[in-house]
Amino acid sequence: MDGTGRMSYLDTMPRTIPVSFSRTQDVYERLRAELLNGRAEPATRLKINDLCRAHGVSLSAVREALSRLTSEGLVIAEPQRGFSVAPVSAAELTDLTQVRTQIECSCLERAIAVGDVDWEAQIVAAFHHLSRTPERDANDPQRMSDARSAAHATFHDALASGCDSPWLLRLRGALYVQSERYRRLSVSVKGIARDLNREHQDIMEATLARDAKRACRLMTKHLELTKKMLLSQAHLAVPVLAPDRRASPPARFVKGKTRTQPAPKAQASGERGGGPARSP
Repeated sequence: MDGTGRMSYLDTMPRTIPVSFSRTQDVYERLRAELLNGRAEPATRLKINDLCRAHGVSLSAVREALSRLTSEGLVIAEPQRGFSVAPVSAAELTDLTQVRTQIECSCLERAIAVGDVDWEAQIVAAFHHLSRTPERDANDPQRMSDARSAAHATFHDALASGCDSPWLLRLRGALYVQSERYRRLSVSVKGIARDLNREHQDIMEATLARDAKRACRLMTKHLELTKKMLLSQAHLAVPVLAPDRRASPPARFVKGKTRTQPAPKAQASGERGGGPARSP
């Protein structure tokens, strides 16, 4: 009630979160985790009915979750074709890394300029947690640990959190999500020796020393080395294109190897569309 004894709009608002919203949020979070941890193959068709059965939710809940994931660039929506996992390619990874490096360094420079002692403490705590978290999943040593990925995100978030530009932070968050999707597609790091804890510690120490130039140089090297590691993986040697937009059978990533789908049968002569396929 307001001061006059009349009912205000606040009295009509629900006191609990609607069940439909909580279910949509739940399936959104679960689908998002599957996309980021690499369990859902790039360019794979996402069948709404199958997702409804797998997650025990309604069609509307799955559609809403997929729409949100589309706005994040993790899912592709095509008219009359439905939804599919966003494709990956070496070209996109290269572009993504370049842009992310610029934004990360801009955030880091601002954070170093204005960050306070609480920001510094947050970085130290995040690094300690990261350095003590195993990199590999105990049940599947070929897969990155979910706990490690969470600790890794917390550390990089902490570095940027001192930045006083909300727009820079929003851009950085979107780029980090896309980068994480690529990073976790790699299940093998053979061929490139690196000490990740040392890399993170060097970035932390340069940041705490308020040496923006060195911190940004180390951050750039850190991200470039990750890109180089990912580009060495077989599944990025050939781009994985979106469904029904392929000029040739795409390479599909399966446990560190590539698998090529069978080429479609040639159309009979005189059939429409029998000419050579165009590049997407």
